[in-house]
Amino acid sequence: AYIARYLGIMLLEGEDLTVSGGRLMVRTVSGLMPIGVLWRRLDAAFADPLELRPDSQIGTPGLVEAIRRGTVSAVNALGSGLIETRALLSFLPRIARELQGDDLKLPSIATWWCGQEAERAHVLANIDRMVVGPALSTRLAFEDDGATRLGSSLSAGERAELVARIEADGAGFVGQEAVTLSTTPVFVGGVLEPRPASLRVYLARTPEGWTVMPGGFARVGFSLDPTAIAMQRGGQAADVWVVSDRPVERETLLPQEHEGFTRTMPGSLPSRAAENLTWLGRYIERSEDTVRVLRAYHVRLAETSDPDMPLLADIRDYLEPFGIEVETAIPQGLIGTLDSAVYSAGQIRDRFSPDGWLALKDLSKTIHKFADTVAPGDDATRAMTVMLRKLAGFSGLLHENMYRFTGWRFLEIGRRLERGIQTARTLSRLTRNGAPEGALDMMLEIGDSVMTHRRQYPVQAGRRTVIDLLALDPLNPRSILFQLERLKAEIGMLPSVGGEGHMSPAAKEILQLNTAIAVMEPSDMSAKVLDDLAGQIGDLYNSLARAYFG
Repeated sequence: AYIARYLGIMLLEGEDLTVSGGRLMVRTVSGLMPIGVLWRRLDAAFADPLELRPDSQIGTPGLVEAIRRGTVSAVNALGSGLIETRALLSFLPRIARELQGDDLKLPSIATWWCGQEAERAHVLANIDRMVVGPALSTRLAFEDDGATRLGSSLSAGERAELVARIEADGAGFVGQEAVTLSTTPVFVGGVLEPRPASLRVYLARTPEGWTVMPGGFARVGFSLDPTAIAMQRGGQAADVWVVSDRPVERETLLPQEHEGFTRTMPGSLPSRAAENLTWLGRYIERSEDTVRVLRAYHVRLAETSDPDMPLLADIRDYLEPFGIEVETAIPQGLIGTLDSAVYSAGQIRDRFSPDGWLALKDLSKTIHKFADTVAPGDDATRAMTVMLRKLAGFSGLLHENMYRFTGWRFLEIGRRLERGIQTARTLSRLTRNGAPEGALDMMLEIGDSVMTHRRQYPVQAGRRTVIDLLALDPLNPRSILFQLERLKAEIGMLPSVGGEGHMSPAAKEILQLNTAIAVMEPSDMSAKVLDDLAGQIGDLYNSLARAYFG
C-alpha cells in the first residue's frame, strides 16, 4: 500500500480486474476502466485460472489473452520467474561468458542438473554433500515444503529411494552444494543470539544498463533451523542498512515543498473496496444492535433470575433465528459478526486510519476475552456496556477522521441500511399486538431513546409514541426515517450508473421508500408493515450491489 501511494498507482487484487473485449479493465463504482500497464506482484501461476492454474481463486480470467493481444503491458511479465529455475542455475556461468564475455560477478550456488549424464553421476557420487530437489522449482530450498532433501540427513532407506528416483528421472532433479546460511544477531529473550538470514537484492533497468539498488529485503529465522527462515514457518523480515562513511543525498520522487503542490483528489474506487466498506458498516451496526438487545435481556435476567419470564422468552425466540443464543453470555453469533467486520476491514486497511484498525482489533480481542470469562446476568450486562463503548469509539473514529470520499459514503450506507433493518425488525417484534409486558420500555432502551421519549412525550410509553419516535421522527438518529433520509442523501451522491441526469434504480427506490414512510402515521405501522419495511431496506442493498459491486 505504501509503494502504491508513493508511486501514485492503484493497488488492486485479482477480483478487482476483469477482461472485456480482450482488454483488461478494473471494476470501479464508476464503471469499467481500461488498464494499459499492470505491475504484477502475484505469482505468475496464479494470475489466470483459464490458462494457468485452474484452482487459482486470486487471479483474473482472461489476463493471459489480454497480454497476448498486446492490449496491456505487464511489468514483471508472466514467465519472468523462469530465470529463478534451479536447473538454469547450473548453466549461469556459461551463459554469462557467452553473453557478457565475462564470469559471474557474484558466484551462484554450485548446481548440477541431473538431466546430463556426467552431472548426474557427480550428484550420485557426492549425494551426502548435496542438497537435492526439483529441477524446475523456483523456490528456495527452505521454502518448498520438504521437496528438497539434504543428503547427509537421509536414512539408508531414504537415500536408496532418492537415488532410484534420480536414476529413473534425472531431468527432474538438481543437486546443489550444501551451504551454511549466514547469520545475523537477533535480540531474543533479552540477549543477542545468531539466527540464519537471507538477503534478496534488486536490480533496476536504466538507459545506462542494469543498476543494483542499495539495500535489499532480508529474512531472519526464528530458530537456528535454516528452514525456519521461510515466512510461512515463522520467519520475519528485517531492515537492511547500507552504511556509508560520508553523508548520503536523500532521493525521492515526491515533490519538495519549495516546488509547490497540488491537491490530488481520490481516484475511482474499486468495486471490491466499496463492497467491503459497505459490509464493514453493516457488520459494525449489526454488532451494536445485537449488543443492545443482549444488554437489555441480561439486565432483566439479573433482576428476575427467571429466563422463562414472557419478555425474556420472547427475546430468546426472536434472536434464535439469527444465530444468537442468549443462554451463552457472549453468543458465538455476536463473535462471528465482529470477526466478519475485522475481515472486511482487513481487505481495505489502506482506506482508514491506523487508529481505526487498532480500535477494531481491540473490539475483537475484547469480545474473545469476554467469551471465556463472562457469565449471564449482571456480568454480561457490564460486558455489553463495555462493548457498546468500544463500538461507539470505533464508529466515532471513522466518523470524525475518515476522508469524505466515495468510500466513506459506502461505509455510511452500510451502517444506515443495517440500522434501518434492525430497528424495523425489533420494532415489529416488541410493538406487535400481544407483545409481553415491558416490551415497549425495552424497545426504547434498545433504541437508546429513553430520555428522548420522556422529553418528547409527557405520557407513559405507548405503542404510538414508541413507533413515532423510533420509526417516524426525522430528528432522532435512531429512527427508521432518519436512516432513510441519510440513505437518500448518500445514494444521491454516488457516481451515476444510468447516465448523467438519470437516477439509478437504488436512488429511485430510496426516494419512493423515504416518501412513503415520511407521510405515514404511527397507526399505519403494523407489525407486518414494519417487517415489509425491513425487507424493502434490505432490497436496497441488492440494487446497490447490482449497480456498483458486480
